[in-house]
Amino acid sequence: MDHPRTVLDFWFGREPMTPALMAAKMPGWFGNDDAGARAARDAAIVAQFAVLAARAAAGALDAWADSPRQRLALILLLDQFPRHIHRGTARAFATDERAAALTLDGMQKAADATLDPAGRMFFYMPLQHSELPEVQEESVAAFRRLREESPEAWREVLAGPLDFAERHREIVRRFGRFPHRNAILGRPSTPAEIAWLDAGGERFGS
Repeated sequence: MDHPRTVLDFWFGREPMTPALMAAKMPGWFGNDDAGARAARDAAIVAQFAVLAARAAAGALDAWADSPRQRLALILLLDQFPRHIHRGTARAFATDERAAALTLDGMQKAADATLDPAGRMFFYMPLQHSELPEVQEESVAAFRRLREESPEAWREVLAGPLDFAERHREIVRRFGRFPHRNAILGRPSTPAEIAWLDAGGERFGS
């Protein structure tokens, strides 16, 4: 259970990734399916990966960063899995900065270039989750490159992630943070943030 391949197989499956398969997995990956499915997925990740994610958070798996696919598995353990294991609590975001650092360092080393489009999408996802404006700019640039550099058959399914990157950036530009996290993190919301959330401002599945 402590091998990077276990993480990658759980998240992406063992079938070769195609644009159609990626489109089918999107609702599950991003919480756009029903509440029962989300709860079942959360429970499965807790049962299978809570201990491994805690080891990643403690730095015990840092050696995984030595190869691109293992680095991707580590990024998933620090970025995606905590959102399922600790949903609705501050711990869901506790390792976001470390995940973003792994992404940025990996991009400098061109580790992302060896991955397929689905892998690259999740390699970049910590940038989308950052509340730093400069990292949000890197996020949009990365998701734009991903779509432009991918084969034509992938570009339709990759339009959605690029759109979400742009929407995340605009929220951070406007508020300097994600207002939907305020209650979870114990941060007071400004009147502008409260009005925006009350008007249906995006919460991105949190």
